[in-house]
Amino acid sequence: MASSINLLSEDQLLCPICLDVFVRPVSTPCGHNFCMSCVTAYWNDSPVCQCPVCKETFQRRPDLKVNTFISELALQFVSLKVTDACIRSPDQQQASCGAAVLCDICTDTKQEAVKSCLECLSSYCDVHLEPHHRVAGLKRHTLVDPLTSLEDRICKEHTRLLILFCRNDEVLLCDVCARSRHVNHDVVPVQRAYTEMKALLGGAEGKVQQMIQERLQKVRVLKDSVTQSKKESRDAIANSVQDLTELVSEIQKSQAELVKAMEEKQKAAEEEADGFIRSVEQEITKLQTTRKKLEELKRTEDQFYFLQSFPNPSLLPHTMDLSTVSFDRHREIHRLQKSLRKSVSQLRMLLSKMNTEIKQFSDGTDVSSDATLRYVQQYGQDVVLDPATAHPALLISGDRKQVRYSMEFSTWVNKILSPKMFAQHLAVLGDRGFSLSKFYFEVFVGRKTEWCLGVATASIDRRAAPLRNSHSGLWALWFLVDRFESFCTPNVPVHLGKVERVGVFVDYGRGQVSFYDVQTATLIYSFTDCFFTEELCPYFNPCDNEYGSNLDPMIIVPISTSCGAE
Repeated sequence: MASSINLLSEDQLLCPICLDVFVRPVSTPCGHNFCMSCVTAYWNDSPVCQCPVCKETFQRRPDLKVNTFISELALQFVSLKVTDACIRSPDQQQASCGAAVLCDICTDTKQEAVKSCLECLSSYCDVHLEPHHRVAGLKRHTLVDPLTSLEDRICKEHTRLLILFCRNDEVLLCDVCARSRHVNHDVVPVQRAYTEMKALLGGAEGKVQQMIQERLQKVRVLKDSVTQSKKESRDAIANSVQDLTELVSEIQKSQAELVKAMEEKQKAAEEEADGFIRSVEQEITKLQTTRKKLEELKRTEDQFYFLQSFPNPSLLPHTMDLSTVSFDRHREIHRLQKSLRKSVSQLRMLLSKMNTEIKQFSDGTDVSSDATLRYVQQYGQDVVLDPATAHPALLISGDRKQVRYSMEFSTWVNKILSPKMFAQHLAVLGDRGFSLSKFYFEVFVGRKTEWCLGVATASIDRRAAPLRNSHSGLWALWFLVDRFESFCTPNVPVHLGKVERVGVFVDYGRGQVSFYDVQTATLIYSFTDCFFTEELCPYFNPCDNEYGSNLDPMIIVPISTSCGAE
């Protein structure tokens, strides 16, 4: 077989451009040969039409036709190379089937084949191979070492060896298939396709191996992280339960001490009052006796006897000074109750903050991270004020981004109130309502000492002051000097301190309204489990100047992590 290949000059059958065996070879007018696809691509990329070898220039692009003689030689050469490759790789073919190739002719006990015939598509043992050595017609058949699946190597339509590969359709072809149905396709010899695709396979294999290693490493890291997280979670749960248990115990201890102290104080007060009452009752008895004597003396007609019997003032019963005696334990109790209410409010505020943090952790967000603030900021909306809703005492800027309280009575006292205006609250709404799944806006409050900010239903009552409860249709924070209150729960601080820039985030679908300190990227407070049935409008209340230094405006600012008005 090798001698058959050597009858052809391989150099004469190689395209000068792709350096591989000709596929659909064509000849230029200057006498050089190329693959049609190679020379066509070469001319498409060149400003002039010239021969790639001798550089002869053609005025017009030649109308090239496939050189059938060279094409047949090239196909014969490729066929012989494929056949030779089959002969030189029997171990791989046998290994692919996992067993020895058996004779196709044996009927009783199958003998191991010694040769396979590419024309007969059968494998033969020594006995049944004998006709191929003796019969003239069979002698011309191509014999190779035993191979499996011979029928897969032959074109079923033309019974010719599959020696070409179509890159367009990714199928194996015989020479007839290539000339008939794949004329304009990118067709290459099997050997070239094998080499190229094997190289690609090697690269893909390396990439797959790298991906496997990356994922194995990721799995190891995740397993380690899960193990570490499990341990840390157990420790955190144990420590938190212990801390909360101790806190509950301390609260119960404080409660017991408070009850005991109040009961002891009450008992002491009652004993003190009882002693005072007994003393007063004794004085009353003495005074009643004295009064009877004085009444008897007063009825005496005998002047001499009257004067002798008239008592000396110093002989009157000794009595205590009532002005020095008081019982005002209730005032002391009231002072204690006031102090306790303040402490309990602060404790409730801390518990509310803790519960909010727990809920945020459960929802998968970090209440104190920049990432959370950046997440809600992506839902930012351009908010402007609606002057038609503003209380007459409010001044709205020309760009409708600022609102402040005016102390000039004359500027608003004669204004006619429209149904849309707020009559009791110093408030104004945004110019449109939102029923989006999520929306966000930011407001600069600077150093104002009082303000109220949030969202309200579009139908909120604007003639009367909204009731401060959960059914008011207003979800807002009220800032007073140095503390924050929920509008729904007056006199109960939910946060302490001051902020200059506030972010308001509404998750309509989840019924949540959250307020953020933009400078520190921390959560101030959240209304949760709200039930919204209509559009929500941004709500602004700059408040009056009751606490002083409060005439600065509230300013709707562009969404940014930087502080200060813009």
